Amino acid sequence: MPLTVRRALPEEFDEVGEITATAYVHDGHLPADFSYVAVLRDAASRAREAELLVATDGTTLLGTVTWCPDGSPLKELADTGEGEFRMLAVPPEARGRGAAKALVRACLERSTRSGHRRIVLSTQPGMAPAHALYESFGFVREPDLDWEPAPGVQLVAYALDLTP
Repeated sequence: MPLTVRRALPEEFDEVGEITATAYVHDGHLPADFSYVAVLRDAASRAREAELLVATDGTTLLGTVTWCPDGSPLKELADTGEGEFRMLAVPPEARGRGAAKALVRACLERSTRSGHRRIVLSTQPGMAPAHALYESFGFVREPDLDWEPAPGVQLVAYALDLTP
């Protein structure tokens, strides 16, 4: 079946949270007992404060991302006129099916429809496959936006100009 991207349904929030946490912990980006894992599992809060999106083949959730529209308290980097997305996650068993690309594309479409001039995101330095994905869409590193949300947790920034 073809992939579709849509908003997560309330009955899917627990699964979406587990997908997100599992992807980060499985790949070694966070230890399982790190406090941020609880934030990753809290999909219901993300759905209230932003747009919680899922990629599905009609029967299975293949990935998720949180797109932060204007006014979302989850925006961390975006300035006025900019979109932002966070917590892109695809579980190991679903990788290679195009879910991550479909989710990024959905975020770009939402930002374009919202009239954003660019879209930004944060990622961990060791997330090389994610960096390659973002760069395949034309995202470029924005070192001036790099930041440390907690002591010892370094995040690097990427941005994509959306103006024609």
